[in-house]
Amino acid sequence: MNTLQAQTQLIVRQRIRLMVNQYEVHGAQPDGSEGELYAFAQQKRMAFREEVTLYTDDTKREPVLGFKARQVIDLGATYDVVDAGGTPIGSFRKDFAKSLLRSTWHVDQPGLGTATGTERNMAIAIIRRLVEAAWLPYHFDFLIDGRPAFSVEKKWGLRDRYIVNIQDPRLDRRLVTAMSIGLDALQER
Repeated sequence: MNTLQAQTQLIVRQRIRLMVNQYEVHGAQPDGSEGELYAFAQQKRMAFREEVTLYTDDTKREPVLGFKARQVIDLGATYDVVDAGGTPIGSFRKDFAKSLLRSTWHVDQPGLGTATGTERNMAIAIIRRLVEAAWLPYHFDFLIDGRPAFSVEKKWGLRDRYIVNIQDPRLDRRLVTAMSIGLDALQER
């Protein structure tokens, strides 16, 4: 997990499976290609209370972290992020009112404060809402006190693929990973 904390770029790729969303989280090589696998995540579709568990790989034997909604199906739910032992790492939540036009999320890390992420492009945000086009790319920029913390960029392709750039070295990469997966898994809620 120490090598994960040293990463400044992650690649999150979605696997399409029947009745379940799955994700792979890789470090990025210097050339931008996928490097070491850090986590494999699985989310059940149509769950009563949203919950995602991340494992070391797709055997799902060793959990590394997870996130779960505090409330049952709520548009502004807060998701608690915990490590494998259940120790809190932080939380994230969607700002429902601000998200009506342009999605906005807040990520809280104890001792660091709140990173607020907003869709970078207002025009694409509005188009995505009008045509309900999940295939359109989006870009989120997260700031802490006006300074770049991290960004998540959804790339074009048949399967969802995200490039996560981390600018603030103090951020817990596990929390960033959870938020990155949460953007895909929860964005349309």
